[in-house]
Formats: sequence, structure tokens, C-alpha cells
Amino acid sequence: MTVKSEPKPADRFNPFDLSAPHALWQDMRNEQPVFQHGDTGYFVVTRHADIKAVFDDWKTFSSENAQAPMRPMCAEGKKIMTDGGFTAYSGLSARIPPDHTRIRKIVQGAFGPRRFRAMEPKIEQIVADAFDRIEPKGHADFFRDVAYDVPAFVLFKLVGVPDSDVEKVKAWSVSRALLTWGELSDAEQLPHAHNMVDYWAYCRALVASKRATPGDDLPSDLLQLQADGADITDDEIAGVMYSVLFAGHETTTTLMTNGVHTLLSNRDAWEAICADPALIPKATEEILRFAPSIVAWRRRAKADAEIGGVAVPEGSDILLIMGSGNRDEAVFDHGETFDMHRDNARNHLSFGYGIHFCLGFQLAKLEFGIMLRQLTERFPDARLTGDGNIEYLPNVSFRVPSKLEITWGKGS
Repeated sequence: MTVKSEPKPADRFNPFDLSAPHALWQDMRNEQPVFQHGDTGYFVVTRHADIKAVFDDWKTFSSENAQAPMRPMCAEGKKIMTDGGFTAYSGLSARIPPDHTRIRKIVQGAFGPRRFRAMEPKIEQIVADAFDRIEPKGHADFFRDVAYDVPAFVLFKLVGVPDSDVEKVKAWSVSRALLTWGELSDAEQLPHAHNMVDYWAYCRALVASKRATPGDDLPSDLLQLQADGADITDDEIAGVMYSVLFAGHETTTTLMTNGVHTLLSNRDAWEAICADPALIPKATEEILRFAPSIVAWRRRAKADAEIGGVAVPEGSDILLIMGSGNRDEAVFDHGETFDMHRDNARNHLSFGYGIHFCLGFQLAKLEFGIMLRQLTERFPDARLTGDGNIEYLPNVSFRVPSKLEITWGKGS
């Protein structure tokens, strides 16, 4: 009698399926920590030390493919974007030195603690307004009714665009995510290609409007630095807006939703924060480790290299599974367990590592902390409801939930 062997983790891996990947990621770390995925050709890296080493060696492992479509744009989609004047390039994440170094230094001067501190009262009010809207109902889809809008309203204050534009910018962000990190058919690509044309035109128009009428916001700051001699072009500023208007709210929306889901699924942790809000900073780091927004990112080998003892030829594309590295037992004891008292949660890779470490990490933590404090103060009896099943957007990088139904008060 022939006994069929279990398929290897690499054979079970679908990079676009983020519904429940953690058990498979654990098997990959233990059995095949670095392997070449047959369908995509990507070298998949799952252990913390290997991921960190790749991020740290930007000369060998370039970020140039970080924003490249996982599935190449079809000819008709390319024509739509070319004819529409789409020339957008990454703000920072796909750039390499010296351009990356030059632009990051300029942006960092305008996108930092001073501006975030000035925004804190506005963030408090935006969060409070969201909770005021849902409190009388006794229930909500936390993803759609709170987390979807709050980071966008915050980001729009930072960038200086009207709240009325939230819906269309959110729609453009979904299009960008699906085109860049999803697996769309040729026909499915076309409406998103039109959206990218509109999105890029919006970013360029925003820069032009801030030049004509400066405000107290990020693009106006960058234009002022440019006027003072900083080496950055209008299109590079528009590129920063193209990135910030996407990453500056989509990832925080997901962090808020995944974080609340994690805490309400770990009742002891939820009740501990309700009793002592001083635990929120530690809880935030553990949520970033355990349930991050971005679970994978990409690099390309610029020379023959080796990762975790596996030969990686020049030109190879690499998929770094940070969501797996964040649970690596070699770094985090009982890594599959949520523990907000963990001493080394800050060693997570959720904001990347090295020269491309996320510029917006302070703003994301600030927003999340304010939201969590207000939520636990106002809704200490909040509980998960619905059927408990959450679908996630099919793509390789962003673990975006479709909903999070909660209830409180008499209905809890």
C-alpha cells in the first residue's frame, strides 16, 4: 500500500490568499524557509533574520520592484494609462539611492513629530466624531463605520484636501492595491487603469493648487522647501502625494480593524486595557507584530546572492513574508501567541527595516493609540458579533479585512 506524502509547504502556498496564512507560514519557516514559488517565480523568504538581512542590504536587494504589478498590465491597460498621462512613480518605497536618499531627507523634514503633535487635537476630534455616530446604534461594522474613514480624514488634514474627497481617494486606493499587488485578469485591469489616470491627475493638480494657494499642510511645506532651494521637483512632490494618499490611510485602516479584532478575540487583553490605558503602547507594538497591515513586501536581486543558504540568481524577484518573520520563534517566544506584555514586540518587521523604514510609523501609532483609548473608554463591553468569518482582499501584501461586526450595550 502506497502512502501519499503530504504536499510540501511550498506546494500549498498561494501568495494571494491571506485568509488564514499563519499555520502555513509556520510550516514554511520550519521546513522550507526560503524557496522559489513555481507559479510566480518569486523567491519566498519567511524567517525574521533572513528578511531583516535582505532589507538591510539595499545594494544587493533593490526596492525597484516594490511597486511593480504582480501581474503585468495588459496592452489595453497600458494604453489607457499612457494616453491619460500617467507617469506616476513611487514616492519613496520603490526608489533607490541616490534619489531615495535625496527625497527622503527632504520629506522627513516636513513629515515628522512637529506636524504630528500639532495634529493630535484634530485626530482626537475625528475619532470622537466617528464614535458619536455609531454609539446610539449599539452595533457597527467597525471596518466600514470607523476604521475606513478615520485615517483618511486624518491624512487629508495632513495633506490639505477636503473631506468630500474621501470616497474617491479610497476607491483609487483599492484600484492601486489590486493593480499592484493583486492578480487581475486583463478585463478586470481596465477600470482600475482609468482610476489610476484620475488618481495621478489629482495628485498633480493638488501640488499645483498648493503652489497657487499654500496652506498648513505637507505639500505646501514641500513646495516651500523647494522654493528655499531643496532639490525636489513638482512631479516628485506629486509622487510623494501619490504614495502618502494611499499608504497614509489604507494601512492604518487595516491596523485599526485587525487590532480591534485581535483584542476582542483576546478578552483578557481587552479588559486589561479598559482597566489601564497605560498598556496601550505595549499593546500597539504587539498588534503590529501579531496582526500587521502589511504582511509581505518585495525586492529584486541585483547580483547573484544567497538567502538562508539558498542561491538566488541575479534578477530574481523576492517576496519577504514579514507576517511570518513577526512570529518567528527564533526571535519571539511563543510567536503564535498574542501577548501584549511581550518585552521584544518592537523587533517586528511591520514597518520594514533599513533605509526604507516607514516614514509614517509615528502617525500610525498615534492614530491607533488615540482610537484604542477612546474605544475602550466608551465601549468597554464591546464584543465581536456576526458569523465570525472575515474575508480578506486577495493580494500578496495587504491583509485587508472586508468587515468587523461588533456590538455593545444591551446587545452585547
